[in-house]
Amino acid sequence: MRRRVSDEAGKDSGVGAGHGPPGDDTPPDLLESPAANPFFCQAKAMTRPAVNVAVRAARSAGNVILRYMNRIDGLNVVEKQRMDFASEVDRLAEAEIVKELRRAYPTHAILAEESGATGKGPLVWVIDPLDGTHNYLRGIPHFSVSIALLDRGEPVYAVVFDPLRDELFTASKGDGAYLNDRRIRVSKRENLAGAMIATGFPFRQRANLDAQLAMTRALLGQAEDIRRSGSAALDLAYTAAGRYDGFFEIGLKPWDMAAGVLLVREAGGQYGDFAGRDGIPESGNVIAGNLHIVKAMTEAIGANATPSLLKA
Repeated sequence: MRRRVSDEAGKDSGVGAGHGPPGDDTPPDLLESPAANPFFCQAKAMTRPAVNVAVRAARSAGNVILRYMNRIDGLNVVEKQRMDFASEVDRLAEAEIVKELRRAYPTHAILAEESGATGKGPLVWVIDPLDGTHNYLRGIPHFSVSIALLDRGEPVYAVVFDPLRDELFTASKGDGAYLNDRRIRVSKRENLAGAMIATGFPFRQRANLDAQLAMTRALLGQAEDIRRSGSAALDLAYTAAGRYDGFFEIGLKPWDMAAGVLLVREAGGQYGDFAGRDGIPESGNVIAGNLHIVKAMTEAIGANATPSLLKA
């Protein structure tokens, strides 16, 4: 079962090739020139107006995140759930993103990690303003901004931005995936031998820890190594760029993976759930990589997953 964040039809999509904000036939153009616009990028993927808007929003959020980096000790931090933290930076960065998206596409719905769901319709922006909050609060330099546009539950535009490294991963459905101005592709590895796999050990899913350790053990019996970096969005972006050969994790939320899975697919890869079903999994249990690696990982993980983890 594919995850759907909205099933009500809206009257005005306002998105597509040649379509800008509703009521404006000339969308904001972020590609004029490096001198004229700080968000200039030569990549073909950046010719889509919705991606341009998402890039502007991600960079604005990135500026907020970097501005507070040297003031982490003074941040107001709340524990939303056990071991699930959010800071005022998460909320400020999210507000910047929502402001930019609302200005360009006021009729679109939004699903954001901190503020939740607003609006209804087939087009939904899915936002994680700071993916890797735990890293950020501890001064670990690995986190990102993740923004995706879903059309009836399917990702069509994606931006993952690493503000520290100034690495901008973008994708538009059918147009490929890019890192800054360079086309990216998933790795060519044909099996798990020598593979580098990324994962996470989610705090929400400690009841499944034994199963995940069994999966990890099975993969390490064949792969070179497994990395756990603390940002699922960046893990997926790195998989799209061929830095990792594959990725799996239990219990992700839509904002953790909506942008990253489109990057993987547009880079020539595949994603699905632990039972091999294609699409964004309702369960949040996701596998991604090139076709060979996804097949091998699905077999290894499926053999060690509990029945509940294999449900749609």
